[in-house]
Amino acid sequence: MNELLQTLRDQNNLRKLTTVRADARYLTHDNRRYVNLSSNDYLGLSADTALQREFLKEIDPAERFLMSNPSSRLMTGNSPEYDRLEDTLSTLFGGRSALVLSNGFAINSGVLPALTDKSDLILADKLAHASLIDGLRLGEATWQRFAHNDMAHLERLLTKLRPLYRNVWVVTESIFSMDGDCAPLSQLVALKRKYGLNLYLDEAHAFGVRGSDGTGMAREMGFDTEIDVLIATLGKAMASCGGFIITDAETREVLVNRMRTLIFSTALPPINLLWSDFLLRRLPAMNDRRKHLTSLVARFKTQMSPSIVTPTHILPLMAGDNRRALELAARLRENGFWTTAIRYPTVPRGAARIRISLNAALTTEDTDRFIQVWNNIG
Repeated sequence: MNELLQTLRDQNNLRKLTTVRADARYLTHDNRRYVNLSSNDYLGLSADTALQREFLKEIDPAERFLMSNPSSRLMTGNSPEYDRLEDTLSTLFGGRSALVLSNGFAINSGVLPALTDKSDLILADKLAHASLIDGLRLGEATWQRFAHNDMAHLERLLTKLRPLYRNVWVVTESIFSMDGDCAPLSQLVALKRKYGLNLYLDEAHAFGVRGSDGTGMAREMGFDTEIDVLIATLGKAMASCGGFIITDAETREVLVNRMRTLIFSTALPPINLLWSDFLLRRLPAMNDRRKHLTSLVARFKTQMSPSIVTPTHILPLMAGDNRRALELAARLRENGFWTTAIRYPTVPRGAARIRISLNAALTTEDTDRFIQVWNNIG
């Protein structure tokens, strides 16, 4: 262990837990306040104290057992609040079935092992999240990765391999968490129809932010019914905890019976489920937040180098090596901005970066000052 830790130090790759107090706009560390540019709270809900007070007024003070749920859902943990939350999600997604789990990692590492076996093939985007890769490793299906967003490469694999397998799943994200770019959903849907595929789409970084009602990119582009398994998290734009699956009723029933990360996980406390439901019922009406976030992204497009601007609220500022990424993060903190150096294995070796996450609690003054500081750093 000492040798491993020393190697990480030598590579500028040793991580430490830093104690902070943060909401969407600000973060406090060692009694200093920073503008928070490392949050996934894309709608800025954690900074909205009025919304939190409104939620607490809805809670019946006579209600018991809201703070804990010490059992799995298949034992005694399936509280009525789960039904309420899943009904709300089903309504949001046009009546499709919903299943809520404790977090997005549990979903991505559990769905495909439950739905596939040795007669199936899974083709995953090269930059799919680590939780998806762990799920591929845990299952029995054959799996390969295709070059990031490269539909020509994906189709070559399909031409060669599709006849050899009973089912083929293609796995991708709508917005990629480290590069901020988007999957070519229209091309993926065309390949689904041509080859008879199943599509698995992770909307973790699009849910809440994209679409007129906040339900993500697939719905925004009119492809939501083409997605066989759509997943998203409640811990990012929704500023809560947990994650969910949107699928058909039969697939949901299979997951309840075979998904190990559901079967062997303790259920979420009702208070958390109620908070998620409270926010989801208001999500379609949060267009002002989405429009403001879009306006912040537009300011970056007009004031920063085109080479570092993405079409989304996630902006990678490339550093290359770990040492430079750490130096950039330190310089930005000196100027009052909390950012994080993203290093291997989160990103490939040699692709270290500062990852900027814009959110709706930030002001135009926050972003303009950051752009000025960044341009001065060079």
